[in-house]
Amino acid sequence: MAAAVVIQVARLAAGFPDEEPNWLARNASLFVLPFLAAYFARQRQLETLRCVLAAAPFVLAALVVNLYPWGADSATEVLVVLHLPVVLWFAVAYPYMGGTVRSHERRMDFVRFTGEWFIYYVLIALGGGVLMGLTAAILEPTGVDVERIAVWVLPSGAAGAVIVAAWLVERKQRVVENMAPVLTMLFTPLFAVMLAGAAVVYAATGLGEAFDRELLSVFDALLVVVLALVLYGMSARDPSTSPDWMDGIQLVAVVSALVLDVMVLGAMIARIGELGFTPNRTAALGLNLVLLVNLAGAAWLSARFLTRRSRLHPLERWQTTYLPVFALWAATVVVILPPLFAFS
Repeated sequence: MAAAVVIQVARLAAGFPDEEPNWLARNASLFVLPFLAAYFARQRQLETLRCVLAAAPFVLAALVVNLYPWGADSATEVLVVLHLPVVLWFAVAYPYMGGTVRSHERRMDFVRFTGEWFIYYVLIALGGGVLMGLTAAILEPTGVDVERIAVWVLPSGAAGAVIVAAWLVERKQRVVENMAPVLTMLFTPLFAVMLAGAAVVYAATGLGEAFDRELLSVFDALLVVVLALVLYGMSARDPSTSPDWMDGIQLVAVVSALVLDVMVLGAMIARIGELGFTPNRTAALGLNLVLLVNLAGAAWLSARFLTRRSRLHPLERWQTTYLPVFALWAATVVVILPPLFAFS
């Protein structure tokens, strides 16, 4: 309820949707995720010092995004809007793990929570969409302005669902634990086929003039999905398990994604050499390098596991150890890139 009220107050103060001030987009995640962190701090019964440490990233983020002198049509401001939710989601990990940030097991628990939370949030969003559609259909003959109702309901519903989905994960873990391996087994082969086909096509034709910002966004989203499949597939397995056919398919997906990432990086470096660095190119280059290292490590350890030269545990440890790198890069984009490019 607190998240729903705060997001509504911010919407009214901004005059949204008639007006769309930049500060509203910059602070959107700050209107919601601190309440999720507070929920976990209460659930884990954190002592005062750890509560202060849990609140610190949110306070620092609020100061940074609101005190930086953003320029007109600032590209770095857009990057902050996109990366700040990632930074704050990792900040939520601290109270979720009860302050035990060095525990690899607790990091994997947070990975599981993230995937399960996403499933519940999507289901809530789909149900909310059906509810709003039926409401519009029922009230249409009455002459009620349904769009005006939606302006009030959607922001609060979207904000409140962030907390509700987390509560459902905490209360109904066994239900989602049954869904996780099913979804992983369903989508990993499909993505493996698609990635292998795309790698062959791009290796034969090259990126060429097709490389642009939109294509890069698609590739980055695809690489993140592959990473999620690897993480989510591991989270549903016993570390002492033996390799099976699904591990081979997962390795095909990871290697294909790695090949695509190398080609994207080559085209990106060529573009930067020709046109120079910009905020968007710098952020994209950094993200792809971070993904490249992660995928390379995952491919190597997956191959060793598949050939029975290693257990699953080193692959799991690699992923949980690497998670802070993603948080660090997202924080770099939020805090360092804007002054580096003069807030342009």
